[in-house]
Amino acid sequence: MDRRRFLTLAATTLAIPGLIGRAHANPVAGQSLPIPDILDVTGSADAVLEAIRGTTAFVEGGAARTTGYSQPYLGPVLRMRRGEIARPVLRNRLDIPVTAHWHGAHVPGAVDGGTQLAVAPGASWAPELEIDQPAATLWYHSHIHGQTGRQVYHGLAGMMIVEDPGAQNLGLPSAWGVDDIPVIIQDRRFGRGGHFAYDLDMPTVMHGVRGDTVLVNGAVQPNASVARGLVRLRLLNGSNARIYTLKLDDGRGFHQIASDGGFLPAPVARDALVLAPAERAEIVVDLSDGATVRLVSLPDTNAPMGGMMGGGGMMRRMMGGMAGTDPEAVTDDGAFAVLSLTPDRPAPAGQALPRTLAGAPAPISDEPVRRRRIGLQMGPMAMRGAGNPLAINGKAYDMGRVDFETRRGEVELWEVSSDMMAHPFHIHGTSFTVLSRNGRRELFEQMGAKDVLLVDGEAEILVEFRKPADRATPYMFHCHILEHEDGGMMGQFTVA
Repeated sequence: MDRRRFLTLAATTLAIPGLIGRAHANPVAGQSLPIPDILDVTGSADAVLEAIRGTTAFVEGGAARTTGYSQPYLGPVLRMRRGEIARPVLRNRLDIPVTAHWHGAHVPGAVDGGTQLAVAPGASWAPELEIDQPAATLWYHSHIHGQTGRQVYHGLAGMMIVEDPGAQNLGLPSAWGVDDIPVIIQDRRFGRGGHFAYDLDMPTVMHGVRGDTVLVNGAVQPNASVARGLVRLRLLNGSNARIYTLKLDDGRGFHQIASDGGFLPAPVARDALVLAPAERAEIVVDLSDGATVRLVSLPDTNAPMGGMMGGGGMMRRMMGGMAGTDPEAVTDDGAFAVLSLTPDRPAPAGQALPRTLAGAPAPISDEPVRRRRIGLQMGPMAMRGAGNPLAINGKAYDMGRVDFETRRGEVELWEVSSDMMAHPFHIHGTSFTVLSRNGRRELFEQMGAKDVLLVDGEAEILVEFRKPADRATPYMFHCHILEHEDGGMMGQFTVA
């Protein structure tokens, strides 16, 4: 595919009804927020996750064919504790291979759940996960190469929570479903009959699949009955491609207390929060005034045309707004609704926002032993070396190729660059410290430990490798726009 062919295909996005039109069916909005059950996976008893099919009614008069872990759509929240062994068991009741990748978990490649660890139909997988990392909100999802986007879109995902008994933050909201609320945000499109519309062509692959309907925990723009006091929201962007800019519709601020890899050193006051695909953040909102508020998001303007025709310009904003169609705006600045919060329950006793947060991970400070350049490439830049419109360093993903090797205990400085649009960059098996973005120093106190970083230009990160990964089960590094990952923007490495 040459540059002229690519430009022609990308430009046709403006004329594709499937990308511009609204959903065929009316979503059922305003239901009560489902609170997933917690499945404890530590201790001696096996905790079973069954990949199954089901149907789920998201729209009026129709139902989508869905998949999930032990339920029709999504899965339970997995809880594990630092210093113990987690023993989840994945049983595949589907007719296709699946995995369960423990996203954000610091575990060896042999139990990471990446593409090399596919579980065949009818088979089971029983890894043992030694949990040795700070308290954090993580997640799990299927990771079959070429099918990750489709499988996650249809429901093979769920939240995970790591607890650290040795680092308690007294007063922090912790009553599950009352003032400690899981918030898995996804956007979806629906066709006639209420089924998921997951149809891929070149423009959709390049943008990533985005939808005009927002789900939280599998419900359309639901309402959460929460405590009249401090409320902790565990936010997970479980969407395939959409970037959310989250805020509260009445203008009140909130405090961020955690990032991907665990607590921040101290709460950080914010008015808004950008959350790219696969990123997590924990925030605390003060609802002691008893007023109902809505969590809303500004539209996503991330689009590949920005890189070809001037980043940040009119073309980028226009293409970003049309890529999958944004949900209907509910505020004057174009924000759409995500979740309503109704504080109609008594606040648990002893609530308080700590001045500092116990158990926060420390930044990586060792001198790097080497530098690596990681180029996330698409369109003509990628095709120069790979003949594929999606690649890293000129190479599309190959399950049989290890891109580089490193050693346990070493620290490396990675220079990550994005091509044509912003890309959420993820590394398996570890967390990293962000040093800078586009030449501007980033403060660890603001960012915390990360395993996903939205790279819009260039970024420098320090990466430390503590767990092993051999050539049979290497770690992945990739863009977490799932259609980019499936299309070849992924590599793999070993840790000896």
